[in-house]
Amino acid sequence: MKSKKKKGSIRRRLVLVFAFSSTVVFFANMFMYYNINKSIGTIDEVYKSNVGLNDLIDTLTGVQDNLYEYLNTKSSESLENYYRSEQDYSNLISELNGKIIDNDMILMQKNIRNMSETYLKIVDDTVDAKRGRNIEKYKNNYEKATVMYDYISTYINSLNNEQFKYNSDNYELLQMSLRVLEIISTVVLLVITTFNVVLIIIVTRSITGPLMKLTRAAYEVAGGNFEVDLIHVDSSDEVEIVTKAFNTMIVNIHQYIIKTTESMELENRMMEKDLMMTNHLKDAQLKYLQAQINPHFLFNTLNAGAQLAMMEGADKTCLFIENMADFFRFNMKSFDQDSTIRDEIKLVDSYIYILNVRFSGGIHFYKDLDESLLNVRVPSMILQPVVENAVNYGIRDIDYEGEIRMKVYLDDENINITIVDNGSGMEQSTIERIMTSKLEDRASIKERTVSKDSNGIGLGNVINRLRLYYDKENVFEIESEGQNKGTKVTIHIPKNSGKAILL
Repeated sequence: MKSKKKKGSIRRRLVLVFAFSSTVVFFANMFMYYNINKSIGTIDEVYKSNVGLNDLIDTLTGVQDNLYEYLNTKSSESLENYYRSEQDYSNLISELNGKIIDNDMILMQKNIRNMSETYLKIVDDTVDAKRGRNIEKYKNNYEKATVMYDYISTYINSLNNEQFKYNSDNYELLQMSLRVLEIISTVVLLVITTFNVVLIIIVTRSITGPLMKLTRAAYEVAGGNFEVDLIHVDSSDEVEIVTKAFNTMIVNIHQYIIKTTESMELENRMMEKDLMMTNHLKDAQLKYLQAQINPHFLFNTLNAGAQLAMMEGADKTCLFIENMADFFRFNMKSFDQDSTIRDEIKLVDSYIYILNVRFSGGIHFYKDLDESLLNVRVPSMILQPVVENAVNYGIRDIDYEGEIRMKVYLDDENINITIVDNGSGMEQSTIERIMTSKLEDRASIKERTVSKDSNGIGLGNVINRLRLYYDKENVFEIESEGQNKGTKVTIHIPKNSGKAILL
């Protein structure tokens, strides 16, 4: 993973831009200053050779004049002036090029040097002859020296003219170079200025760009739109810190809104479920009351009948009436409160006993129960309607011995209650209609489940109440392999639902 490159704070970036721009301008000026001064120095050197040749001919003339003055006056001052000028001239001619090359000007310098050495030797002999009073010798030497002086002067003037022409050409080239350098310097300054402007624009845009995005997003949030996109800033400065804080605020507000909305929706669903649960219970109560019998009157009447049968010694009749009383007592108190699996099975036992009295023991009911699970709380009236449905539509009209088996057992996820009959079975289309029925479908369910011997609570009611109670769809299952293959109903009670509490 590549490390994030730090750009620094805004203050540091501005200082670096200013320092960089100033450094570039400084070195550009130094470069131009150096080249301009170099060109000016070269221009100054152009005519330096002409100046040197002028000094050379002036010094040569001084030697000739001082020699003439000494020969005429023989004064110490003139002799001293001669020696001084002679030494100066010797130093000047020693600076001339003595190498033999093809260049004409260098060759002329060599000739001037050789002639000057000869000339100085002649004038030295002339001075010595004057001092030795050898008049004829110093006159002859003076004439030779004069001739040599004229030759040397002519050569020096010729060399000076050639050098001047050459230097004039170089001067024009240097002037042209200086103008070119001036143009280059101007272009360099323009380029640097443009570069600095572009650099400043880029830096300021990198600062103001995220701020503009942040401003637009803030206006959106201020207008009530919390669905704005998060702003991505990779500047590693104060703007990024502010932007991250803003993004965190937006995320927190958005999450708060989502949680609030979910909480309200959950509350609405809970209220809806409570309302539907109440409606189902009321529906069950109404179905029961359709029997048009006053439960309290019937319950009290049955109790009186049981006491009378006991007094008369009719034990079976007493037991029958007591089961009837228990059955109606459960119905009276169970609609508005939870029950347990034990109470639900007890109600089924009473119901089966009553039916066996009516039908002379024609219903064989078997139970396989896990006693540790019987105190689990469940919605009321969920088993008796299933057993009633098995009796009325499963085993009542078959021509062989009917059986109903109930089993309560535990697996990894659920507490399961199965009710299996060996009756006429159920078509798959009927199973699907029952399983997909809602409260508003109870009229169609009624046609299949309600008979003159029914308590009016159909399978659709049981299924819907179980789904609402556990907030799950797969809590009720109906299976049948076809005609005369029986029917199996399984109720799945989630053991981790918070309601399936083992007591």
